[in-house]
Amino acid sequence: MDKEKIYQHVESMITSSTKNPKYMSVSPVKMADLYGADPAEIEKNINELVQEGRLVKTNLPEIPNYEVYMLP
Repeated sequence: MDKEKIYQHVESMITSSTKNPKYMSVSPVKMADLYGADPAEIEKNINELVQEGRLVKTNLPEIPNYEVYMLP
């Protein structure tokens, strides 16, 4: 699965978010179903994007404590 395609998908989801600050919870399993890929590969690519500094990963402070992603 192309990392750039994943980034564009996640970036689009974040920018269209109505939350303030803009963030989005991402499900690698749902993305894998959408693209016909392996969920582990999607998760690996998302983690690489976080390590590269293209996405910021954090947890919501209130319950449920979802892992969410934001643009830097």
